[in-house]
Amino acid sequence: MNLKQLPHRITPVHLVRDGGQQHSAAYAALNPQELVPTLCHDGQVLQQSMAILEYLDELFPLPALLPDDAAGRARVRGLAQLVACDVHPLNNLRVMQFFSDTWNVPQVERDDWTRHWMRVGFDAMERMLVESVDTGRFCHGDSPSLADCCLVPQLYNARRFNLDLEPYPTLARIDAACLALPAFDTARPENQPDAA
Repeated sequence: MNLKQLPHRITPVHLVRDGGQQHSAAYAALNPQELVPTLCHDGQVLQQSMAILEYLDELFPLPALLPDDAAGRARVRGLAQLVACDVHPLNNLRVMQFFSDTWNVPQVERDDWTRHWMRVGFDAMERMLVESVDTGRFCHGDSPSLADCCLVPQLYNARRFNLDLEPYPTLARIDAACLALPAFDTARPENQPDAA
């Protein structure tokens, strides 16, 4: 929303407070998965970050989150899905809560699990970015894309779990380029209305 400079209203859904506000009846009526985000737009209720990002890109094409060419779009989607489908689901809150609440997995083991799967994904992504002539200031060229929108939150998460990012200079460089933009800076978790 920030990259597209679209006016919007954020309704915070705290994932821990009150047992997780995403589990409330009102929120579950909007999103049966009881996950964030949910976008309500023009009578539509949309779930899942990738679907929301592509929906916004189709309705509001500038600035574009996907390149003009088919190969470029496939590359950007592949990078985005590497994070959104292979890294993020393995370390999100509901997985961590299941490990803790159902299996009584100690915190140190949960953290090791998280860092392991982040490293697996980031090792591949670093290599893919380094080896491609299409990598620019951002994951694909010199404008933020769908891939950057997925990467930045996951690097924030990596820092929360004290993952050593030194092996990922390209990811770190792209993250810094993104966070230098007001659109990304405004979206940082600590800048959200419910951050207190």
